[in-house]
Amino acid sequence: MADKLTPVLSANWGTENSWKIAPYKKSGGYKALAKALKMTPDEVTGVVKDAGLRGRGGAGFPTGMKWSFVPKDNPNPKYLVVNGDESEPGTCKDMPLLLASPHTLIEGMIIASYAINCHTAFVYIRGEVLHVHRRVQAAVAEAYQAGYLGKNILGSGFDLDIIVHAGAGAYICGEETALLDSLEGRRGQPRLRPPFPAVAGLYASPTVINNVESISSVPSIINHGPAWFTSMGTEKSAGFTLYSLSGHVKNPGQFEAPLGITLRELLELAGGIRDGHELKFWTPGGSSTPILTPEHLDVPLDYEGMAGAGTMLGTKALQIFDETTSVVRTTLRWAEFYKHESCGKCTPCREGNWWMVQMLRAFEAGQAAEGDVDKLLDVASNIGGKSFCALADGAVACVTSAIRHFRSEFEAGYKTPAWELFPYERSALFEVPAQAVKEGVHA
Repeated sequence: MADKLTPVLSANWGTENSWKIAPYKKSGGYKALAKALKMTPDEVTGVVKDAGLRGRGGAGFPTGMKWSFVPKDNPNPKYLVVNGDESEPGTCKDMPLLLASPHTLIEGMIIASYAINCHTAFVYIRGEVLHVHRRVQAAVAEAYQAGYLGKNILGSGFDLDIIVHAGAGAYICGEETALLDSLEGRRGQPRLRPPFPAVAGLYASPTVINNVESISSVPSIINHGPAWFTSMGTEKSAGFTLYSLSGHVKNPGQFEAPLGITLRELLELAGGIRDGHELKFWTPGGSSTPILTPEHLDVPLDYEGMAGAGTMLGTKALQIFDETTSVVRTTLRWAEFYKHESCGKCTPCREGNWWMVQMLRAFEAGQAAEGDVDKLLDVASNIGGKSFCALADGAVACVTSAIRHFRSEFEAGYKTPAWELFPYERSALFEVPAQAVKEGVHA
């Protein structure tokens, strides 16, 4: 199964001091930048378009097309903003990438900035990951010292400054317009669109917002060409990507593989479900994507395959749950997260998520009333699609999909607590102390 892996972004992660500029250059780093600066900006955008690179942050929008939306006749400065506010539950790909190889991102940012005529670019990193923030700052300083940032980069006449910005730890700032408000010093809340960021984004100027993995994929595309990139993946979902496996698997971690690989294949790479257990349900792209079951083990993990299964590829955060897991409890924990992280701007999201949590707690405690499953679905129908951003949609998706696949477990909550049906110590990834079991880990 080793040939299923396509290490590109992760190829140098095992190199000693891989985050420093010297090892990065030794492995071919910054060659793509030199190549790109000999092309025209439109040619660089064309290469990325031809490669079919789609945004790796969740939505899957074509990256080159997004770059081409920036109006050339707008007199305002153009900005590139890289979204490193990775906070979707289960997602852990951008942070390892920034830790192990920050220069891959920096090189991609310089190339992307050149393509859109941007001279000031930003990296917005989740505030809690201070070690990542410091490492990227150090890498940016190295790039300046080496002449890859600042004035007249590699004698091309192109100037660029990169600013590393730490967020304050709000999930909502992963939404691109809320991120822009935060970057401008305001409370992070989604903006009404239009206008779209490509026309009026940061400081009301044309702005391209891309995910860390998306921009980090650019240097390899420039180096090897579109045909190389499209030789991996599927027809409409080209290339390689980072899949994050966590939960009840023997060897959780990052697996860089072509788009279109299946969960069955990834589980083989990860050593399978923990001994003596079997798969019950899983998320394809974090908790905001509708859950799937073992019947979807062979569905291609690409944008089209997931859409055909009624879910989304999202951030490719594959959370794996075996038969010891209570779906009710899992859904409640996700709902509690979304209730806490709602920015409060939209009433359906602010109030609806609170009510969903109250109802799910009743299901967990075995205190729900007959008919509450349908009432919960009714509450969800008044949240999804009725807010400025996709947070509300994600909160609803995890609830409605859980009920669709495991309605009987929710109906059991009319009489029986979830912790009696599924003792929580059985699903723990680590051994639960005997005293904690005695006191009740559900408390």
